[in-house]
This record gives sequence, structure tokens and C-alpha cells, in this order.
Amino acid sequence: MPQLNFATTFYLLTATLLWAANAIAGKILVGSISPITLSMVRWGLAALFLLPLGWRVFRPGSPLWKNTRRFLILGLLGVGSYNVLLYLALQTSTAINVTLIGASMPIWMLFIGAVFYQVKPSLLQMIGAVISIIGVALVLTRGDLASVFSMQAVVGDLFIMLATILWAFYSWMISHPGGSNERQWPWAEFLMAQVMIGFLWTVVFDGLEFASGHAFIHLELWSWALIIFIAIGPSLIAYRFWGVGVTRAGPTVAAFFANLIPLFTALLSAALLGDPPQPFHGLAFALIVSGIIISSVKGQKH
Repeated sequence: MPQLNFATTFYLLTATLLWAANAIAGKILVGSISPITLSMVRWGLAALFLLPLGWRVFRPGSPLWKNTRRFLILGLLGVGSYNVLLYLALQTSTAINVTLIGASMPIWMLFIGAVFYQVKPSLLQMIGAVISIIGVALVLTRGDLASVFSMQAVVGDLFIMLATILWAFYSWMISHPGGSNERQWPWAEFLMAQVMIGFLWTVVFDGLEFASGHAFIHLELWSWALIIFIAIGPSLIAYRFWGVGVTRAGPTVAAFFANLIPLFTALLSAALLGDPPQPFHGLAFALIVSGIIISSVKGQKH
């Protein structure tokens, strides 16, 4: 049965803190490098850094080759499409909005678990999910819920919503390895398979960005330092910790921790970007936290 103890909490909290920093870093890099190119460079560096530890996964007898289809999907959902959509979202949306919309993740976790994995949500989880989505709606409507019927969402908000749904699928997949025995793999090899395949997906997407004439790179020394941080912290460390946390606590409980990303992002944004939270952000966060508390009462059974 999934358990939530100090170590699991540490893994999930660290991952969310690093991903909050990733949202800030991505916002800072807007104008210095195009979003899909940023994702490609990030994961190319991450694969390079991890290669000395995980290269054995590419040997001829590796179980990766027996599960190629599964890892093509994992790499697309967890590394390829999610991060491309995140950086695209940051072109037109704020770092705070991006992470608050991402707080709808528990709702998608419950829905995907029920539909695709036959994990029936409890009544308290559904109540908590409804409260959380109200908080997300506050962000989408910029604090005016009455405008929901006539709202025109910023395109970045839609990108991050799609990214959140894909991430929910990814989290359920890594918590249900099926017959691939992934939990017996060395951690570096399991992560290496995802990172390298995800990197290859971003190369494909970046080719489309170049073909459309929207790709550009204007990086200074400090920009490269920031990208190296993204490649190590929010990429390798955060993905490793999230994978451990999801395996131990289950995807539904882990999803509630993702709702802490807005708090960390708001604090970092206020300190680094001069983009302090608005009053409706505070109300939205209060609703989201309330949803987490209510949902978590029964969450550990799933």
C-alpha cells in the first residue's frame, strides 16, 4: 500500500521546489532562446550529464529494447511534450499563472486513474478536486469567475493545461510498470531511458520550430549557467525524486504535492522577477490548499 512518510515527503517537496525554480528560469530566459530549442538544449545536457551512470541501458541485452513502445510514450509525455508546452506557455503567461493552472493536476489524476486504471476516487477526493478547480478557475479568469462564460484564455494558459493532463498520464504510467519490471532497474538506467528518448522527441519538435523560422539562440554566459542548472536540478534530480515519490505514495497523493509549486513560484517570482502575487492568486491558492487537505484524508488508499 502506498505510504507517505518523511523520506517520501522530502522527495516530493524537493521535486516541486525545483520545478518552481524551473518556471522562474524559463521566464527569465524568454527572449534569449526560443522555447522548444531551450527544451532540446536542456535535455541534451541532462542526457550528457547522466550518460556516465546510465549508459548501460543502451546495451543490446537491455530490457529497454523489449519495452521500446512504452518508453517512447514515457519520453514523449514526461520529457518531450510536457517541457515543450511549459516553455511555450511561459512566452505569454506568467510564471505564477502557469504553476497555478498546473495545480489542477489532482483532478486529472483522479479522472485518469478512474477511467484508465480502475482506481475509484473517494467522495472526499472528488470534493477536494472541485474546490481545487475553482481555485484554478480564479487564475484562468484573472479573479473574475463571472467572466468564465466569455473569457478568452491566454494561449499560454491552454498550453500548460494540456501539459498538466499529459503529466498526469505520465505519472500513472510510471506508477504502473506492468510487465517491464522497471522497479528492478538501476535508477540511472531507468531515468536515462526516459531522458534520451525525451531528448529525441524534442529534437523532432525543434526541427519544426526551425522550419517555421521561430527558433533562435542569443545566450550570454549567465544564460548558460541558468540552463545548466535547469539540466541538473529540475531535470535529473527532480525527475528522479518525483519518480521515487510517485512509486511510494501513489500518483494521486503525489499530485497534491504539485499544488505546492505555485507557492514556491510566487515566493521566487516576487524575489527575482518583481512579479508579486495578486489578491486573486492568494484566494486561488487558499482554495487549492483546502482541496488538498480534504482530498488527502482518503488519498493514501489510492
